[in-house]
Amino acid sequence: MKQSQKLFNHSQWVIPGGVNSPVRAFGSVGGIPLFIQRGRGAQIWDVDGNVYLDYVGSWGPLILGHAHPEVVKAVQRAAEKGLSFGAPTEAELQMASLLVQLVPSMEQVRLVSSGTEATMSAIRVARGFTGRNKIIKFEGCYHGHADSLLVKAGSGALTLGQPSSAGVPEQTVANTLVLEFNNTQNLRETFQREGEHIAAVIIEPVVGNANLICPQDDFLKNLRELCTQYGSVLIFDEVMTGFRVALGGAQALWGIKPDMTTLGKVIGGGLPVGAFGGRRDIMQCVAPLGPVYQAGTLSGNPVAVAAGLATLKLIQAPGFYEKLGATTQALCTGLTQVAVKRGVAFSAQQVGGMFGLYFRTGVPQNYAQALDIDIERFKGFFHAMLAEGVYLAPSAYEAGFVSASHTLADIKKTIAAADVAFAQIV
Repeated sequence: MKQSQKLFNHSQWVIPGGVNSPVRAFGSVGGIPLFIQRGRGAQIWDVDGNVYLDYVGSWGPLILGHAHPEVVKAVQRAAEKGLSFGAPTEAELQMASLLVQLVPSMEQVRLVSSGTEATMSAIRVARGFTGRNKIIKFEGCYHGHADSLLVKAGSGALTLGQPSSAGVPEQTVANTLVLEFNNTQNLRETFQREGEHIAAVIIEPVVGNANLICPQDDFLKNLRELCTQYGSVLIFDEVMTGFRVALGGAQALWGIKPDMTTLGKVIGGGLPVGAFGGRRDIMQCVAPLGPVYQAGTLSGNPVAVAAGLATLKLIQAPGFYEKLGATTQALCTGLTQVAVKRGVAFSAQQVGGMFGLYFRTGVPQNYAQALDIDIERFKGFFHAMLAEGVYLAPSAYEAGFVSASHTLADIKKTIAAADVAFAQIV
C-alpha cells in the first residue's frame, strides 16, 4: 500500500473526511489525495517520492513558487525574534503602509489571519457604516465560509455540489441577495427595487472559485455607478486576485475604485495573512475608533507578515507581471492547441498568473455556463495529467495558478503531458 493511502486511511479517523479543507479530499475526481512532503520552485514531491509540476500553488499564494530562498530567510529571521506578541510591531506597520501604497483605494487597512476573516469583517463594517442590512453577492463567487456568504457559493461548496451550507439559519441569509455575474440588467433591477436597503455589494472582480470567469463589457463600471448612486459600499474581494493578476489587483486592470478591498493569499507569501481596508471614512468605523468591533489574537503575526513583505518586495521587480502573464498565456494557448488536435471540446483563458480550463466550447461568462462542462472528461484528464507528473486542482471548478518559478520548459512539458492526456479521453 502506498504511503499516501496509509496516511489517508489514518487521517479519516481523526479528521472529518481526512482533510482540513474539503477540495483536498479528491472527492469530485475520485482517488486518493496526495500527501505532500516538500516543494521547491514549480515542483512538489509527495510522500511516495513522486514529483509533479504544481499548478495549484497552495491555491494561489505561492506566486514566487515553493520555498523561495528570500521568503524562507525572512521567515527564519522573524521566527528567531519571537513567534507572536499580540502587540504592535514595526513589521505590521510596514505591511499596512505597503498595501495602501500599492492599492490606492485602500486608505486604511487592518490585518487579519485569513480571507474569510477579511470578507466577514468587511461586510460587518459596511453594514455598520451604512446602517443597512442587505448585501448583494453573485452566483459562484466564494467569499469564505462566513454564514451570510455561503449562498450559491463557489470553491469547495460548488465542488461538492453544495452551493449552500447546512448549519446556516434562514434568517442569517435572508438579507443576502444573490445575482447572476455579468448580468447588468438584473443588477439594475435589484437596485431599483432594494437600493435604499443595500449596505454593500461584495464581488470577486474576476471569479476564481467557479473556475475562472472574467467580467464582461462594462459590468464592473455599471456596478460602481450603481453603488455610488444608492450609497452602497462596493467591496472587491481580491483575496485571490490581489497581486495575482496585477500589482494593483483586478481593480487596477479594470480601472475601478472600490470602497473596500479584501486581500489574502499572496500578501502572506504562503503563511496565513489577510487584510481588509478602504476609504478612510469607512475604516474609521472600526474599533477602537468606531462602533464596529473586530479583533484577532494573531492578527499581524510577525512571522506571517515577514513572509508577506518578502513576497511583495520581489513581485515589484520590473517586468515581473509581464513575464508571469506571458508564461500563463503560453500554457493556455498550448493546451488549447493540443485539445483541438485531439478533437476535444475545450477552452482556456488567463488573467495575469491565474488561468481557467474548461471542457466546453467557449469560456464561461457566468455561474450557469461554468457548470455546463463535461465533468467526466475533466476527471479523466485530471488523473491522466497526474500520471504524467502534472498536478492540477482536483476540481473542475477551481482556477489554476502559474508561479514565477514556472519556466517555458515546464510549460512545454505540461503541454506534452496534455497531448497524452487528451488522447486518452477522446
